[in-house]
Amino acid sequence: MTLSVASEDIAGSSEFRHLSSIAGIQVDLRYATDNNFVGRDLYSPFDCAWLHTEAAAALEKVVAWLRARRPDLTPLVLDALRPQRVQQQLWDALEGTGLQMYLANPERGSIHSFGMALDITLLDAQGRELDMGTGFDDMSNLSHPALEEGFLQAGRLTDTQVANRRLLREAMLQAGFLGINTEWWHFDCGDRELVRRTFRRVL
Repeated sequence: MTLSVASEDIAGSSEFRHLSSIAGIQVDLRYATDNNFVGRDLYSPFDCAWLHTEAAAALEKVVAWLRARRPDLTPLVLDALRPQRVQQQLWDALEGTGLQMYLANPERGSIHSFGMALDITLLDAQGRELDMGTGFDDMSNLSHPALEEGFLQAGRLTDTQVANRRLLREAMLQAGFLGINTEWWHFDCGDRELVRRTFRRVL
């Protein structure tokens, strides 16, 4: 099996599911709008509202877990499949800024490009994003889960903000997703090195 597939061919592939097929979520793909750190739509004309079937099934477990414990909350997907060509654009946009640490090098491949990563947050019953202490794609230390305890003690994050992040992590981890140290919103579906070796990358 070839280890890559073109964005244009995803709709005809049984390996991927469209986000619209997953009940109980909301979708706001920020890179399909100008509401992102680059300030422009990076996805058109491609439909990037896709996940690999394994990640889609795991997201359904997140929905079920929240429905049982916090039926007032709804997952909001901020990014799912991110084709390799878009990852390259993001990488290039941050060249020379010192912020490329927040992105996977396109040569190695972002787990987003395999449809096996999610950027996600939670909405309350009124449809408002829970306060996580920073917005999505905030490229500062305040976004780092690894540093939360220190920021909590220093008063730079509140108890509520950290509790909201922990709730999101609990919902994701019980479904098989893994978080990272630098972004509270990013989760990989399973081991990233295994994904890179065995899944098809979307170009």
